Amino acid sequence: MPLSFQPSPNIARLKESATLAVAAKARALKGQGIPVIDLGAGEPDFDTPAFIRQAAAQAIEAGATRYTNTEGILPLREAIAADANRIQVQGTPVTAAEVVVSNGSKQSLYNACVCCFGPGDDVLIPTPSWTSYFEMVELARANCVAVPGDPANALKVTAAMLEAAATPRTKGLMLNSPSNPTGAVYSREELASILALASERGWWVIADEIYLRIAYETGAQSALEIASSRDNLIVINGVAKAYAMTGWRIGWSIAPVALSKAMTAFQGHTTSNPAAVSQYAALAAMSEVAQADAAVSEMVAAFRTRRDAVVTALKAFPSVRYVHPEGAFYIYVNVEGFRGAADPGAAFAAAVLEEYQVAVVPGSAFGTPGWIRASYATKQELAVEGLTRIARCLTA
Repeated sequence: MPLSFQPSPNIARLKESATLAVAAKARALKGQGIPVIDLGAGEPDFDTPAFIRQAAAQAIEAGATRYTNTEGILPLREAIAADANRIQVQGTPVTAAEVVVSNGSKQSLYNACVCCFGPGDDVLIPTPSWTSYFEMVELARANCVAVPGDPANALKVTAAMLEAAATPRTKGLMLNSPSNPTGAVYSREELASILALASERGWWVIADEIYLRIAYETGAQSALEIASSRDNLIVINGVAKAYAMTGWRIGWSIAPVALSKAMTAFQGHTTSNPAAVSQYAALAAMSEVAQADAAVSEMVAAFRTRRDAVVTALKAFPSVRYVHPEGAFYIYVNVEGFRGAADPGAAFAAAVLEEYQVAVVPGSAFGTPGWIRASYATKQELAVEGLTRIARCLTA
């Protein structure tokens, strides 16, 4: 008798990534000749800067085709530490021993969850949140505790809200600023209060800062700038978003040495080292500071122009509510009550794709079914047209 697959308890509740599913559906429709405006993508539409691509080509010719240390090549870890020390203004300097390079920030987040949390632990997750936080915490066999954000404050949470949601089993929290999916940016004061609470309670803080450099009105604050101690802090970042290097798959964690050793050991039994050539490309991004800053500034300026354009487009529809994005490249739109659906975000995403040929991600993927996420990491005219169609669908 053929063996029938039954999911193990490890993945029994695991759900498909909603963002990847939307991207796949949009690609399939485009393949059928349907002119879909894809606003579901979570990646920059720019090419990786030329100096980074050239560094990768040179590295290949120089023999960067073999295994490296599991935690990454030392020059890259030193460059990441140096970058962190340009941000950090107090405490002992970050060292390469605290850095573990991974196959993208997603792997670094997972490494941290598995190494810090386990059965019986509660992990606070400000909601809406990036979809994979919930899955990663569950894969670590810990309990997700969603902490709903305040709609009057860009769906952000406060230290008081986290404290109210905590239990004696609380072991840590996920922190993301600028936020995916909302584009909200936590102020220095907001972050300071949250970090102080976590330090007082002895909670791990996993600070996902992958969008740190993509901020508009004011620069986003890193936990490294604010935390009085790094003893309970894990900072996650990578080159994917700010440097337009999603396909290179390089992320990293900065954490206490003992935890970094544990994450290195765990990674050694899962994927081992990231691709050697990608590490040398990331090394160029992190060490050629002047060229990198110029490239990032140019891309962020373009994102801001697009942000301003889509916000202007939505202002023509005064009844449409959304979170004003101060960073990242998403706009989070409220669709509560859409056609009386039990899951209005999912109903709206289906309707706007079928009726208006626009792909978006339903808010249920981020823990808020009454919303949808649209990305403006695409050509400005497409972003504006897409958001205009979204508003028309919502107000029809």
